[in-house]
Amino acid sequence: MDQTRVSRRGILVGALAATIVLGCKRSQESADFSAMQSRGAHVMGVDQYTSAHVFEDLPDGGRVVLERDDAADTAAIATIRGHMREIAASFRAGDFTKPFQVHAQTVPGTAVMRDRRAAISYVPVDRPRGGEVRITSRDSAAVGAIHAFLAFQREQHHAAEH
Repeated sequence: MDQTRVSRRGILVGALAATIVLGCKRSQESADFSAMQSRGAHVMGVDQYTSAHVFEDLPDGGRVVLERDDAADTAAIATIRGHMREIAASFRAGDFTKPFQVHAQTVPGTAVMRDRRAAISYVPVDRPRGGEVRITSRDSAAVGAIHAFLAFQREQHHAAEH
């Protein structure tokens, strides 16, 4: 009977310790996410918590979508569209400074996307609540880099693929 109490106590202590460790990890992840969201608002010009990203892989590349939750917020929608045009122009020139500023680290895929920029097309598209950048290439290495870039973005932004 004493061994049963000791075993239960050990299980409870272990479970409590695991909960504390996971809570601390989630708290740090939450702080990191919050910091990224803040940097994103600064770089993109819109509140990241009231906007939604989609990072979709497509056979010939993919697309980045940013939309405002509130369709009546025409100022934010115009800001998003302008940001998407800036991103398309910057990426076309091989400049991936903005993703670095948002994520505070080099984003996977960007070195290859920079090196193969002549083989990649970036087209901004206005959407009813924001905009998107359609990224295409016939170069398999470029498409692989685009997919790596989009996967990282999806994970970091806790975003959907579609």
